[in-house]
Amino acid sequence: MLTALIRAIEEVFTPPLRRVVVLSLALALASFAVLWIGLAILVHNTNMFGWWPLDWLIDLLGALAILVLSWLLFPAVVTLVMGFYLDRVAAAVETRDYPGLDAARGTPLYDIVAATLRLMLLTIILNLLALPLYLLLPGINFFVFLALNGYLFGRTYFEVVALRRLDRGTAKAVRRRFAGRVFIGGLVITGLFSLPLVNLIAPVIATAFMVHVFLSLRRFEPRLLSS
Repeated sequence: MLTALIRAIEEVFTPPLRRVVVLSLALALASFAVLWIGLAILVHNTNMFGWWPLDWLIDLLGALAILVLSWLLFPAVVTLVMGFYLDRVAAAVETRDYPGLDAARGTPLYDIVAATLRLMLLTIILNLLALPLYLLLPGINFFVFLALNGYLFGRTYFEVVALRRLDRGTAKAVRRRFAGRVFIGGLVITGLFSLPLVNLIAPVIATAFMVHVFLSLRRFEPRLLSS
């Protein structure tokens, strides 16, 4: 995993991905601004949960609540926004580091949109449900956050990469067989999204990283993942 992460970070500085990295920075900043403004309006003008103790707690926290929610939801939002470019990132990594591979079929746009939209919706719903744990259980909240988002990010980015070469049924079977590796990969991606500034280009690094993780599985399943 460490080797895959180092290689993914190196990819960011290669010519094929520089333009995507700049685009990621711009879209990430725009996404955060829109998300922050939208949450600020919701927090100050609506009852978000319809349960007065929790609404009172959110109102009490005020600006802090807006920052916390923005931080929690930003990864899913920026992944959705960058979804149209993630296949390009995966293709560039394969071309540079795996020149012997046959051309991938590419990920259909519908599958990318479906995967990233599902991530956004699940991230919003599950993190909002877990918000009381994040706020009221220091120490435990860190592990809940890692486990929840590690699963979500591992699954989503694995799908984005795997569907370039496998049909949906086979991709799901491979993900289940290597669930531990996919989950650990998701933890790494969660870490990337948790680091200030790094999170602005995290979708690019995460996609490159998962390409290396996915293709490393060939040594366990050479026939299944041959291409």
